[in-house]
Amino acid sequence: MTSTRWRGIALIWLGCVLFDASQTVLFMHAVGRQSWLLIFVFEAVSWLPWVLATPLVVLLARRYPFTRGRIAVAMTVHAAAFILIGLTAQAWFAMLQAVMNPWAYPQQPTFVEAWRTSLSYQVLPYLIVYALILGIVFIGDARERTARLNEELSKAQLAALRRQMEPHFMFNTLNSIAGMVREQRTDAAVNMIVGLSEFLRRSTEDSHRPQVTLAEEVEYLQRYVDIQKVRFGERLQVSVDIPEKVLRAQVPNLLLQPLVENAIKHGIAKRVVGGTVRVSATGENGTLRLSVCNDGPTAATEFEPTAAGVGLSNLRTRLRILHGDQSELQLQRAASGEAEVVVTLPLREA
Repeated sequence: MTSTRWRGIALIWLGCVLFDASQTVLFMHAVGRQSWLLIFVFEAVSWLPWVLATPLVVLLARRYPFTRGRIAVAMTVHAAAFILIGLTAQAWFAMLQAVMNPWAYPQQPTFVEAWRTSLSYQVLPYLIVYALILGIVFIGDARERTARLNEELSKAQLAALRRQMEPHFMFNTLNSIAGMVREQRTDAAVNMIVGLSEFLRRSTEDSHRPQVTLAEEVEYLQRYVDIQKVRFGERLQVSVDIPEKVLRAQVPNLLLQPLVENAIKHGIAKRVVGGTVRVSATGENGTLRLSVCNDGPTAATEFEPTAAGVGLSNLRTRLRILHGDQSELQLQRAASGEAEVVVTLPLREA
């Protein structure tokens, strides 16, 4: 168990001991007993065996859970542990009574007398304590397993979505290379292959990371833009306006690349003169806002705010897995009439 978990258990025991000791002191004070400090110390110290035995109970709870096919073994082990711990705690309780005489009996009880007197009414509290420890362990472990399974499921979904993106990107890039080869633009095709190889190498190195810093994402984007500039030449212009203060923000891996790819495919590629893709970011009030804007198409009949290809649909799903309702992706018209994709997500530094 982690140190945090043990600290939590220690605090729970401290609270229980203080509560039990305070209740006893208040009762004894109400009936006229004045030795409240001695009673408080006695009640607090009497639970020490159970406090020390808690790690053993936790270990047994995890090693011998009440699962199908193992119930008989688990009951036997836990019954034996309860009897051992209970007898030890009872011996400690009786010894404290014999030594401290907290109830101020006229004749101080012996160890045997204290043992015989308190044995019957200590069994039920001890049984409740043992059952509570088991219950807390079982419930805590079940919650951890559920959280771990959900995390693994999310990772698997993100990995699957990423694998969906890679063939999509590869198909578009290889199709461009094939076009250059047909046009006998050999040097450009070779440069594009080299750029694609470097991009995929860097992408593969970070494939296990669902999120990266915005600075790393901008670097990936630059490599992608270098590949596309081989294809479009001067027809493609890309500007990146991202303030340094948000470069350490965490963003989904391969966030900007599909947005820019979408802008190039549906905007720049359709114009003979090409155009400009503008990437910007702002961070304020705990929210990171990313914008990818292109200057075409501008006609109302050509602009479809609800349109979403593989890239945008994939990204919406990844954002929902990572951030739930705290994230959003919108395809809209900018104030200048240009097509714009805006992504908002929580501003969290790496």
